[in-house]
Amino acid sequence: MITKIGENAGIVWTALQQGAQGVKALKKATKLKNEELYLALGWLAREGKLTFTEAEADTIVALA
Repeated sequence: MITKIGENAGIVWTALQQGAQGVKALKKATKLKNEELYLALGWLAREGKLTFTEAEADTIVALA
């Protein structure tokens, strides 16, 4: 499972290289399930590679 989370973190990282995105847009861009997306975000956040900003009805994620 750890390997899969790491792979999904790579997918999220690649998607965020295009620019900051809301979580909803990021889910659509990566085609990951909720659990997979949030595990990948947690992985990258723990490594200090992401920033999070609250927007109206979404959380904006960007590379740090």
